[in-house]
Amino acid sequence: MPASQEIIRQLNRSGKRLSKGHRRIAEYIAGHSDRAVFMTAAKLGEAVGVSESTVVRFASAIGYTGYPQMQRTLQELIAQRLTANERVAMSSELDTQDCLSTVLRSDIQNLHATMEALDPAVFEDVVRRILSAESLYIIGLRSAAPLAQFLGYYLNFIFDEVHLVSSGTTDVFESISRLKPGDVLIGISFPRYSTRTLEAMRFAKRCGAQVIAITDGDMSPLYAESDACLTAHTDMASFVDSLAAPMSVINALLVALGMRRKDALSEHFLRLENIWDTYQVYLGEEGHRG
Repeated sequence: MPASQEIIRQLNRSGKRLSKGHRRIAEYIAGHSDRAVFMTAAKLGEAVGVSESTVVRFASAIGYTGYPQMQRTLQELIAQRLTANERVAMSSELDTQDCLSTVLRSDIQNLHATMEALDPAVFEDVVRRILSAESLYIIGLRSAAPLAQFLGYYLNFIFDEVHLVSSGTTDVFESISRLKPGDVLIGISFPRYSTRTLEAMRFAKRCGAQVIAITDGDMSPLYAESDACLTAHTDMASFVDSLAAPMSVINALLVALGMRRKDALSEHFLRLENIWDTYQVYLGEEGHRG
């Protein structure tokens, strides 16, 4: 099955045969998906030669609540296939004068979509699993590395046994070789997904550890390998991955965990404040005045 036909098949949630007009829209999206992911309904209609309302009706006809939801699904479908160079080419569709507002609006949309899609019960399940862990391992490689580092940095204030897995001087599998039942591994990856992160998650499951994923949705390969999964929407504005929504979800997770361990966390921070003051880790009032 050609790639364009595969996109049409996956995009059509209704499973119904498309009318001739709707088929034209679908074929344009499949054949020009690198452009279509950025197009408004009006621009898509203009490109195909139909009205904006026809495009909106097309989205509803194939099973979406509206055009924005269909566009997000299209982004998810093609995100896994794009090389970095193709992402750069896609950004040529953006107006450089509107770059700031376009990217910020996209991040806001990702946050809204994440809020709507994330199940509070799943979030609480993830919190419970982490609180019950004997040791925590966090892996996020390549563009997900800053997310893993942020999560690991703050988890170290809350828990004693936290291990950040990186692809530095130590091999990934050497870093997680002590995984055992009772431990939890948190894998973080977004398109293009890291092969090594996925392999580490599979290794953790073979060791009997629990596996938590932070990724972009149930189409992610990390989703199937996890015991519990937190999803956050990302966009594809360019070669740069948008991490606003994933970072916000991680922030919420840290706050929830800190609240559950509030007394121990407060005692720990009191000890740390004494250390920070003694060794002048942060600027004090004199530093600000200078």
